[in-house]
This record gives sequence, structure tokens and C-alpha cells, in this order.
Amino acid sequence: MSRAARRARPARTARKQSRFGRFFATYGWRAYLLPVLVVVTILVAYDAWTVTGGETATEASGDALVVPGFGELTDTEQSTDVIGVPPAADGSFAGSIPSGELPAGGPFTAQGLGDWHIVPGTTGQVGVGRDRVFTYTVEIEDGVDTTSFGGDGSFAEMVDATLANPKSWIGDERFAFRRIDSGDPDFRVSLTSQMSVRPACGYDIPLEVSCYNPSIGRVILNEPRWVRGAIAFQGDVGSYRQYVINHEVGHAIGYAAHQPCESNDGLAPIMMQQTFGTANDDIAALDPAGVVPMNGLVCRYNPWPYPRT
Repeated sequence: MSRAARRARPARTARKQSRFGRFFATYGWRAYLLPVLVVVTILVAYDAWTVTGGETATEASGDALVVPGFGELTDTEQSTDVIGVPPAADGSFAGSIPSGELPAGGPFTAQGLGDWHIVPGTTGQVGVGRDRVFTYTVEIEDGVDTTSFGGDGSFAEMVDATLANPKSWIGDERFAFRRIDSGDPDFRVSLTSQMSVRPACGYDIPLEVSCYNPSIGRVILNEPRWVRGAIAFQGDVGSYRQYVINHEVGHAIGYAAHQPCESNDGLAPIMMQQTFGTANDDIAALDPAGVVPMNGLVCRYNPWPYPRT
């Protein structure tokens, strides 16, 4: 008896799926999202490494970091002179400059009560602190109304966040910071009313200033400037606040000297008096015999000691 004829196999209508095909069929749109998330994670990690990892900011080279000069690090704690204000008006200096005028804006406190209260709150150490861990308090002059910019806590958070940013002074592994709210700090970041700033910082040239006064251990931040910023500083008010914190704390940790714009259209050094101008000619008009030459160079505003490109 002959065998029954084998039934012909039906023709395939589709290819057999590969492992990748089965993976995408199983997980649908989530499978397409996964590679994107991996790439994003890698990019974010690399971006963080270029700021905080690999090399310290003082050792970095190439295009990853742009670090304008700071000048010489000195021991400002042994000084009693106010640091960071224009020279005395003795006839050889400009009485004022348009770029240094206070812009229009929100209300501020003209006269506080002359004493400061500590804003409660502490932080852990930020930064490596190979050479020095600076302690600081955040304080507000009694009588200063902070409600228009979020209250006392909002001011303190801005100070803390600025000093904890890798683009701030902790970009140099020598430095670290820790906020305290009791005991004796290395310096006191003090928001201060318009008229109380003047005896603390000086007012020989009629410009609204901030300063570091080592005789009272205070980084004096001018409340009118905190509210309104500066004409010469082309960034937003938030960036200006970061600048003034970093600039005045720079004086407190030892960078007493101011710096000029180094290259046309480059970033201004953090120790340049950007409140009065980001053009060397504007600063030189205030102090013709000072460190800033009248050479026509104009920088872009910059709120950070260790900015990224």
C-alpha cells in the first residue's frame, strides 16, 4: 500500500520575529523611549562631570570651563578696612557714572533699625575644603520688609543655593562652606537697608553699593540692589543676586582686589565691579588710578567664579 501524500506546508505570510522584534512588540512605545532615556542620562552625567568631576576648576583646560582671573588671595580677616567700595570722592574721581545708578523697580526699605537677626537654618558642608571650611550665617536687618521677594527664608535659600553651586567658589577644592545659626561664623551674609549700608560700606561717591566689612565680619548686601539689580548688569535680577553674593563672599574669603574685563565680549571676572559696569572704561572713570585700565574692553555679565561656556 502506498503512503498517503504529505500535506504541503502552508506558505509563510510573515517573517519569524527576531529577539529585538519580540522586545518591541512586547513593550510597545516604552521600548522606543528607553534608548532616549539612556542617551539623556549619559549627557546629564557628562555635563555634571565637566563641572564637578575629573579635574578641579583651577586645573581644567580647554573649552569646558572659562575662568576669568581673581587676583591674589590675601588674608582679609586681618584687615579692618571696608572692602569692595568705590574710592573716596576727592575731586580726582568721577562723582558718579550713569551705569552705576540704581534702576527703577520695586519698593525697598530706606531705613532699617541698625541691628540684624539670624535667619534660622543650617546646612551640611558643601565643597571639598582642602584648605578652609568657611562657616556663615544668613542675617537680615531688623525693619527690612522681605515679603516682596519671598520672605526671610527665600533670601536664605538663595544664599545657600548660590554657595552650594559647583560654579560658585566650591569650584576650587580649597574652599568649602557650611551655614550655621548659632556661635561665631567666619562671616555674616547680611541683607541691609539703604541708609544702614552707607555707614557700613561708605558713601563718598553716591552709588548704591554692597561690600565686605571685616571689622564687623559682615558681607553687606544692599537691599535696594537686591530688589532692583543694576543697569550695567544685563542679566535678570536673579542672576544679579547670584553675582552680588559671589562677589562679596569672594572678598570675605580673601579676594580683596577688583579685576578688569580681560577680553572683549568675554565673561566678566566675578571680582569685576559689575554693579557699576561691565565695560572697563566705566570702572576706570570711577578710579582712574585703579586696577582697571581705560582700554575700551567690554565684557558680558557673569554671576559665577567658575562659569561654564
